[in-house]
Amino acid sequence: MTAALENIRVIDLTRVLAGPTCTQILGDLGADVIKIEHPKIPDITRSWGPPFELDKEGNPTSESAYYLSCNRNKKSILLDFTTSEGKSQLIDYIKTADVFVENFKTGTLKRYGLDYEALQKIKPDIIYCSITGFGQTGPFAEKPGYDFQVQGMSGLMSLNGEPEGAPLRAGISLADISTGVYSALGIMTALYHRARTGEGQYIDMALFDCQMAMLSFAAQSYLLEGKQPSRTGNAHPNIVPYGAFEAQNGHVILAIGTDDQFRKFCEAVGRPEIIQSPKFSQNKERVFNREILIPLIQEIMGKKTVQEWVELLDKLDIPCGPVNSLKEAFSHPQALARELSISLEGLKLVASPLRLSKTPPIYSARPPRHGEQGEKQEF
Repeated sequence: MTAALENIRVIDLTRVLAGPTCTQILGDLGADVIKIEHPKIPDITRSWGPPFELDKEGNPTSESAYYLSCNRNKKSILLDFTTSEGKSQLIDYIKTADVFVENFKTGTLKRYGLDYEALQKIKPDIIYCSITGFGQTGPFAEKPGYDFQVQGMSGLMSLNGEPEGAPLRAGISLADISTGVYSALGIMTALYHRARTGEGQYIDMALFDCQMAMLSFAAQSYLLEGKQPSRTGNAHPNIVPYGAFEAQNGHVILAIGTDDQFRKFCEAVGRPEIIQSPKFSQNKERVFNREILIPLIQEIMGKKTVQEWVELLDKLDIPCGPVNSLKEAFSHPQALARELSISLEGLKLVASPLRLSKTPPIYSARPPRHGEQGEKQEF
């Protein structure tokens, strides 16, 4: 087996989450990722804790969980590109590279002669990916962008939360992470194009764009009807019953997507008259009559434990499951079988979800410490 991006070199001039997520994906696929950090000002996310990684004596280090989550398979090189020496060193690295990824505010690198037009003259086939809050064009191009802000501006928070409650952000940085994934996809597409034509190109990625693309069917519903979808909490706006129901000892997910599944559910719980009712026989009718149906389902679900429901419904191939804590999720037999947690030099990390039979992800190095590879490196 070989790495998909073997012999591809990436210069990573990013910080926070979207950019490092992008370059970690490339590193997992075998790219040689050179993380550029300022000699005196490390990647700010190193300090975004607690928690921090502990040393052998049990004392906190300078590496936060936030930083560790998206920086494996990289080398940390120190340079200050705002100085003539640092800029010269960075350009030398870029001359050996295939991909350059940066996430500075729009226009910042142009002031230092490190924009795409300048670097294309030095390395004509360079693939240059810029990741910003709002992209390189439009009235907000120069506005800084952070995940929480973009979750609000993109409309995501208007969809998230209980119907009568406040809008809520997602519990993880969805705008950052989705932008990192989309950026990696764009870079790999550009690499494929370059392999066929010899041409490099510029990639303009924005948190705002990516988060709006992630709105999926909610956005499509708005574009069809021109109406704002209501917040539905754990319920689904288009499928019923679909939610987290309270059992005797916790909550159980019930995700019934077909009329046949609902029929099997009603028969299994001894309530065939529910599916026989014209109000509930088809999904579209269940959506219209959810306020009547959901209390009936909740009454039924409250009669068994989570484990009893999972055992019963699994036998019927009805999608269901517990609401796990992270401890329960990582110790779940499926997570263990899929090896979703890995260890690098004693540090536990979340595994890549990619499963490729010929070019699987590789885990060659833990996230680097600040300047671990020094201030100068020959390639």
